[in-house]
Amino acid sequence: MLQTQAPPQAQAQAQAQPPQHPAPPHPQQAFAGAAGGYVSPIPVRPTHLGHALASEWTKIRSVRSTIWTLGVMLLLIIGIGLLASLAAGSERELDPLLGVGFVGVLLGSLCVITLGVLSISSEYGTGMIRTTLTASPSRVRMLTAKAIVFFVLALALTTVATTLVALLDSAMLNGPAPTADQWLRATLGAGLYVALLGLLALSVGTLLRHSAGAISTMMGVVLLPMLLALFLQGESLKDIQRSLIEYSVPSALATLYDIPFLSTGPTGWTPLWILAGVTAVALGGAYAAIMQRDV
Repeated sequence: MLQTQAPPQAQAQAQAQPPQHPAPPHPQQAFAGAAGGYVSPIPVRPTHLGHALASEWTKIRSVRSTIWTLGVMLLLIIGIGLLASLAAGSERELDPLLGVGFVGVLLGSLCVITLGVLSISSEYGTGMIRTTLTASPSRVRMLTAKAIVFFVLALALTTVATTLVALLDSAMLNGPAPTADQWLRATLGAGLYVALLGLLALSVGTLLRHSAGAISTMMGVVLLPMLLALFLQGESLKDIQRSLIEYSVPSALATLYDIPFLSTGPTGWTPLWILAGVTAVALGGAYAAIMQRDV
């Protein structure tokens, strides 16, 4: 039989066409299984810590508890600091000059503790933790994002408030000029201490998964040692009483302002490092618990 040849023009067009490559696989074909299956037309991007940070930032800034607790914290720190400066007056000499801001920071820290607990325990209470872990299955990444967002927010706002109070005290009161170390401890140091207290509260909230229980526990950590010390009046209990006062949260904050309750005990930045160690242990326990328990 005779074989018909293609016209020269068709042969030239066939040679000019580039070779055809197969289309790249769909991003979700890996989830369809080796035998094939349904592939969603919705494009999928691998998630990372940045997505979890954006999600936690959206959640923490869009709930009313954040606005109320941090608003009350700012009001307490700045308002009480200003009132204390007005009450002291410029006629009386104060040393240390920045010490009057201590009371406002101590009361404001209770608000940060409450927010730290609610930032995780409220999701367990409402059941939203299931949605969170569905969108971000990595529990370590989820808890890390919560801790970073909360710590940075609490540190920034508290440091701004303490710095403003320190500037007001320096301008309105009479006394020896604070040293650079005193400025740092009364502003950044106090902000770090309060933020670490909030991070400790977040860890306790992760461990207990109950808002009322975790807040009560943290209030006991802050206030109970001082209250117990008031009732330990026996001579044989003096050492225990002294230790409870020296390592209590109010005394630690006062130490950062150079007004410790007792002449013995931690000095300078030491209370901050102690709290950092305790918070690291509690946060490690929170990671271990969230990895082992069901939601």
